[in-house]
Amino acid sequence: MAYDHLRSSLTRGNLWLYVLSELEAGEGTPSDLRSRVAKKHGFAPAAITFYTVIYRLRREGLVRRSSDSFRSAYAITPRGKEELSKAVDYLEEVRGGLVRG
Repeated sequence: MAYDHLRSSLTRGNLWLYVLSELEAGEGTPSDLRSRVAKKHGFAPAAITFYTVIYRLRREGLVRRSSDSFRSAYAITPRGKEELSKAVDYLEEVRGGLVRG
């Protein structure tokens, strides 16, 4: 049960990390990004959740629309890359502090 909670917290609870990571690899629409996350990371939150996360990331300036078409694609911004880098560094720091004995 503890492991399941951890996994949920690190995936669905921090979906923004996965979205930014996928956008760093290349632009995409929300549905495309959702498919990429599911394929690469093994989980696919509801579509509305993905749109909500994209909206919040856009509002914070971490992603931008890269097209004005009906199915808008999104791209990571320089600020988004900085936030992703800080998050990855933090996760590595946390991992390094966990002792396996």
